[in-house]
Amino acid sequence: MPHIPLPNHLPGITGLLEYRLDTARPIRELTQLLLRGDSTLTQGERELIAALVSSRNHTTFCTAAHSKAADLLLGDDKTAAAVKADPETAPVSDKMKALLQIAALTQQSGRAVTAEAVDRARTAGATDLEIHDTVLIAALFCLYNKYVDGLATATPSDPAYYDTLGDRIVNRGYNRPPGGYPAPQSVTNNS
Repeated sequence: MPHIPLPNHLPGITGLLEYRLDTARPIRELTQLLLRGDSTLTQGERELIAALVSSRNHTTFCTAAHSKAADLLLGDDKTAAAVKADPETAPVSDKMKALLQIAALTQQSGRAVTAEAVDRARTAGATDLEIHDTVLIAALFCLYNKYVDGLATATPSDPAYYDTLGDRIVNRGYNRPPGGYPAPQSVTNNS
């Protein structure tokens, strides 16, 4: 049960973003820029960072959503699972392994990111912009995870929900649809 009244039909972060549109706007814009904007990291790689951080923060909603988005973008359902289990043995490039290490360290604490971790990423071919964006994506998803869990948002247990959500993330990105998310006829708002 959420700590504040949220729309019943909008679990997880979606209900929170609809609750306060003024704060949601810059958060959505930043997320769209980081995860869907121009980058030398693929959209799938950036979703892997989000999935790893969310998994390490034990935020079920975000882990499931971003794992599904990564699966769809990467064209398989094994890479995100492997990254969450152990980035060092996952079927990703050495550069991505190094960036995932930086993301994992950022999830622990910003101060946990070491010069050695950054040097490893550079040696593996990561640019300063990729290192920057990895830290920022990891930090942003720590915010999201704390936001979702701190207000006890609803977390669907049906995997089909995340199939739909992953598809929406991949095909529409992080922008709010015009007019928002209307409640289904049979669902009422608890606010």
